[in-house]
Amino acid sequence: MENTIYALPATPKQIAYARSLALRNQTLLPWDVQQDRRSLSAWIEAQAKLNPVAQDDRPTSKQVAFAERLARIKRRAVPDECFRDKGLMSKWIDGNK
Repeated sequence: MENTIYALPATPKQIAYARSLALRNQTLLPWDVQQDRRSLSAWIEAQAKLNPVAQDDRPTSKQVAFAERLARIKRRAVPDECFRDKGLMSKWIDGNK
């Protein structure tokens, strides 16, 4: 008998997770990697270790909610530019605690 090793196809869950990582890291998911379960697993492992690409400099919803709560307590308004920059929002929050 011949000793042939067949590669198992990637599972739908693996492919879905790999696509989400590709989106997060703004990279392409190679077609040949998607065909084999082991190669896809190795690709996923490598991509999961990478830091996500910063997509937005706007403050998080938690920052905005906290800043608005502070503004109500202090009876001040959060400056408009703080809603456009995460760093400015953080500085405003630190200065108004």
